[in-house]
Amino acid sequence: MTSGVTYWVIKSLQQLDICSSCINSYTLLVSPRLLFTIFSFILDYSVYRLAPFWGADPWKALVLLAGSYVTLVFYTRTFTNTLEGLLFALLMVLVSSRKSSGCSAEPTSSSLIGVITTAGFFNRPTFLAFALMPLLYWAGLIVDSQKSIKTLIKHFLKFILCACFTAFVFITADTFYFTSVSLDNIYSTNKSSLIDIITQLHDRMVVTPFNFLSYNLNPHNLALHGSHPRVTHFTVNGVMLFGILHILAISAGFKMLKKYVHQLMLVRWRCHGLPGLLVHSEGSPTLLLFYFVPLAFLSLFSHQEPRFLIPLILPLVLFSASPNRAVKWKLLIVLFNLLGALLFGCLHQGGLIPCLFHLEQLIHSPASSRHPQHYTLLFAHTYMPPRSLLNIKKTDVHVEVIDMAGAGEEALCQTVQQQASNFACSDCHIFIIIPGTVRATITKCGVSFKNETLIFPHLSMEDPPQIPVLDSGNWRSQLGLYILELNRDHQRL
Repeated sequence: MTSGVTYWVIKSLQQLDICSSCINSYTLLVSPRLLFTIFSFILDYSVYRLAPFWGADPWKALVLLAGSYVTLVFYTRTFTNTLEGLLFALLMVLVSSRKSSGCSAEPTSSSLIGVITTAGFFNRPTFLAFALMPLLYWAGLIVDSQKSIKTLIKHFLKFILCACFTAFVFITADTFYFTSVSLDNIYSTNKSSLIDIITQLHDRMVVTPFNFLSYNLNPHNLALHGSHPRVTHFTVNGVMLFGILHILAISAGFKMLKKYVHQLMLVRWRCHGLPGLLVHSEGSPTLLLFYFVPLAFLSLFSHQEPRFLIPLILPLVLFSASPNRAVKWKLLIVLFNLLGALLFGCLHQGGLIPCLFHLEQLIHSPASSRHPQHYTLLFAHTYMPPRSLLNIKKTDVHVEVIDMAGAGEEALCQTVQQQASNFACSDCHIFIIIPGTVRATITKCGVSFKNETLIFPHLSMEDPPQIPVLDSGNWRSQLGLYILELNRDHQRL
């Protein structure tokens, strides 16, 4: 529904001879990103629509959004978190819609809210953490404005029915896609009865959110990806993504919490209850709940990456664009986002994509086309290389990709030596791709290389360069990614 659409377009253009060389590593990378960049304007539209409703300055909010490196870097990349953020924005627009003459919620929103909520859940089940407060706010508006029980039931029934229908569509599509279920095959199996057909489909049913949850609720699985302290989102990732805006939100949150605790001490619960914290207050308190409640739920998981928080940019910019906020921090905000764009948009794992471009050209060079050759690509201490950018088919066996992830020195050398010992055929090529900070490790593996290609820049936060090394003349090597071609006549060093 996203990247697949753009791949289908460029494939069709090539098949129609409109573009003879449409499919290459560059178009495979840029076309989905272009689509996501277009989708990102949903965020701009949402901010413009929501700002007046939540008492924020629309243009100030748009400037904060457009100037954030989170928007420039993450919302133009093909992350499921990006889709999660866009669906969260649409959900906030729907629950914040009101009739111009009154304060009742738009009755037509119930169906769309059900569709958006379910779509977000099937994209990433963590969407429920983001959707919780908007859905509670929407339910509170309906209860607050509707006098008829019948009307209330109608709203919630429409929500549930549309959510169930959307779930059915996703489950059906996933089941046919992932299990290659064919209606023809099912029907032709001994002329199965309708009950048999339903049973076969049920047995093969794929519910992707269940798979997601069953994997991520296992602490052992999360540990494979890295375990973090529960406060990482609050203390590190929030600051890393949003800078001073996150700190100001925390400060405002403590002040408002103190205020409401003080009010609770003065007001009787049974007489007044909570003084309009959620439904009747349309400004800062509710926006802070929209920001901190998802943050708290995501903090329950031990694996915490910064990208998990990118949907929260919407309530944060709306909160920060209200009067007397963030204005005096303009210079700091600009410098922070310039640094963030440079770090995450250029330096961080920045050599991996150019490396794949280089290897794709090598694999599909005229010489390789005339004489089929075998390529072994061993990646170590990089992010998992997207194999699609090599422009190879699933049936191709002449390219083998080995992802060593963050393997230790012993495991890495053992694999390299094993590949070197099997280096027999004359048309075989073995490439080892490693960051410059791990270059010295390979020299201990007892193999030699005939070609070295340095891709610059490349910063590996998992294997960062040492500051003293950066001060030396070797800084370019430390901030680069090496493509090392194994020498056939290697000798033990």
